[in-house]
Amino acid sequence: MADKENAAAGLSKLLADTYAVYLKTHGYHWNVRGPNFHALHGMFMEQYTEMWQAIDTVAERIRALGELAPQGYRTFGNLSSIRDGDPEKDADGMLRELLADHEALIKTARAAREGADDVTAAVIDDRIEAHEKHAWMLRASLG
Repeated sequence: MADKENAAAGLSKLLADTYAVYLKTHGYHWNVRGPNFHALHGMFMEQYTEMWQAIDTVAERIRALGELAPQGYRTFGNLSSIRDGDPEKDADGMLRELLADHEALIKTARAAREGADDVTAAVIDDRIEAHEKHAWMLRASLG
């Protein structure tokens, strides 16, 4: 039983971090400005939409492991290492911050994967792949 609890705890942190990056990306989608506005606005929408869909998959895996999925801003805030975004940042600042956040998410996911059962590992592997792609897109946008 401890293995399932440990896996659910790792997934709970991954869920909280993903939700925080989702919120930040959505906010940056609204607030980005500058000569690359249109491209960044669209990329941010693609990324937050992908994360929104993944949040449910992670939460449902926690439930499948027999644990309750965390919910609420305070609970997520206590679990997450991701800090709120700053709408005053310029576009490059937003890109750099989101890149660092996706790299942090990859580390969170890799830590959650340690000792995970095959099904949980597959969910986590999908998240690692997605966050690596998001990080690549952000990195490429920085030039």
